[in-house]
Amino acid sequence: MRRYSISQGPGTSFGNSLSDPLLDPDFIDSPTMVQPKFTSRSQSVRAVIGDTITLPCEVENLGRNILLWRRGSAVVTAANLIITRDGRFKLLEGYSLQIKNVRPQDAGDYNCQIGDHDNRDLVHTVEILVPPSVRSNPETGHVTVRKGGTATLECKASGNPVPSISWTRKDSIHGSPHLSEGPTLTLENVNRQDSGTYRCYADNGIREPVFVDMQLIVLSPPEITVEKSWVHAGEGYEAQLVCTVHGDANPEVMWYQDSFLLHPNDRRTMDTRGEKHYLTVRNVRASDFGNYSCVAENSLGRAKKYIEVSGRPGPAQFHSPMYSRYREMYNLTWSIESFPLIEEIRLLYRKLMMNESYQHPGRWHDIILNPPSTRSESFRHIMTYTIKGLDPNSVYETIVQAKNRYGWNEVSDIFQFYTLSTDMPNEDVEQTLGSTAYGNNYRALNHCSTLQCNTVLMTLVLSLVAAIWRPLRQ
Repeated sequence: MRRYSISQGPGTSFGNSLSDPLLDPDFIDSPTMVQPKFTSRSQSVRAVIGDTITLPCEVENLGRNILLWRRGSAVVTAANLIITRDGRFKLLEGYSLQIKNVRPQDAGDYNCQIGDHDNRDLVHTVEILVPPSVRSNPETGHVTVRKGGTATLECKASGNPVPSISWTRKDSIHGSPHLSEGPTLTLENVNRQDSGTYRCYADNGIREPVFVDMQLIVLSPPEITVEKSWVHAGEGYEAQLVCTVHGDANPEVMWYQDSFLLHPNDRRTMDTRGEKHYLTVRNVRASDFGNYSCVAENSLGRAKKYIEVSGRPGPAQFHSPMYSRYREMYNLTWSIESFPLIEEIRLLYRKLMMNESYQHPGRWHDIILNPPSTRSESFRHIMTYTIKGLDPNSVYETIVQAKNRYGWNEVSDIFQFYTLSTDMPNEDVEQTLGSTAYGNNYRALNHCSTLQCNTVLMTLVLSLVAAIWRPLRQ
């Protein structure tokens, strides 16, 4: 081992024999010895998982001192040697430490330390940012609850920073409305309409938000809707009855005529397509007319809806514009479905007494009409009648009823029409005949009184609101 002697002058020696001059306090305190100094500064480093980071460690006057990188009590590097077996760590020129593909477990304090008796060090703090991840609880993502109960949907998220959680309804007809914040979504007193897909979002600002879908199944007694509660049919033709059955507990569907359970035969078939159930009767006979019922049953309950199959005419449908072209008469057009010929038609109309605050109906005028002579289809009858002797600038309402060999049909819905204060010019009549119902409404505004124009405008507004609202409810 090399030994050192330090002399003060010629022929004079202190006689100190040390194994390392760096351990001699007199040597270290000598004014000729320059102390090492960090030129880098401590940093707080934030990195996203998978990134590469560099921790700087620049030192002046390192001399023979050894530079160490430590993480806790573990030595990562010593001088130019990589001590750790983790291949992601690398020393760059100037002793800066590089870490590739950082992981959550790489977070913590890293010390760049000068190996002298002072053990001076430079500390860098590393925080690893982790994008959000989310999972459903239960992991199947399915929650089943009975109608009227409480459904609890839960998701668990992780990441750094801690993600925020929000819930939306994926399959809502009104888009994806925001429902709740937090890991748990609670729905009380659930019904069939609450069944569907709910989406849990997790977001912490690191990369894109993530989500998981959860399926809520509400078990309920069957619920039935029918497309038509009254089905028009004719002997020798085909009749089809349709009912839609809602219910998640595998409902069984049965068809009855009066109180007799029906089974398929050579003229009668029963089909199912999704939630829709069809009863089709071919080559209809008089004995097929009557009351039918669609019955659905599951473990939670039973439901029933009635459908009448009849040979009587269908209800009248009106096709005339709402506003007359004339002051004292109105041309009314309607159609009626009937397989047999129509034997008699009854038309009733009356005037509505109106002012700004009330309306009062007048007496009905009853007209018996001859059967129609033409059909636009094999069973659709189109009829036109001109009602004369009306008061100008007035509001009227009318109903129509028809009879064939099976009897009278149901009375039609009330149809309102308006007479004008002045007759329309011929050119306006031509344009009106080729326009839509809304077009007729607007054109009629040019020929009405103040009171009637107010009524027209109100009707227009209500018609537009109904046109917008109807598809939203479906």
